Amino acid sequence: QVQLVESGGGLVQAGGSLRLSCAASGRTFSSYAMGWFRQTPGKEREFVAAINWSGRATYYADSVKGRFTISRDNAKNTVYLQMNSLKPEDTAVYYCAATAKVALTMYEYEYNYWGQGTQVTVSS
Repeated sequence: QVQLVESGGGLVQAGGSLRLSCAASGRTFSSYAMGWFRQTPGKEREFVAAINWSGRATYYADSVKGRFTISRDNAKNTVYLQMNSLKPEDTAVYYCAATAKVALTMYEYEYNYWGQGTQVTVSS
């Protein structure tokens, strides 16, 4: 069982930066690949980024590539999402998730555990 708690969301102007954190409970954190997803009202949750267990492999949605960076610190049981050059269309609730799959995946249904989400609002 893994419990995930996101933090770091907030209100930022377009062009600004935020860093989201996701703290995981349990001693098996390093065995899970991690992902970030986001959702806006009335839309389906969409994939943002994923990172493998070691942190050596990452995968990004085209919409955030070059602006967002996912990373993890297994000693701290935490995964991060550094978001730069934020745009109003990045406004959403951001969720972190954990998957037992070895290969990186962008598919929501392949993630086993989810956090409660943190709101990110980018003003124009």
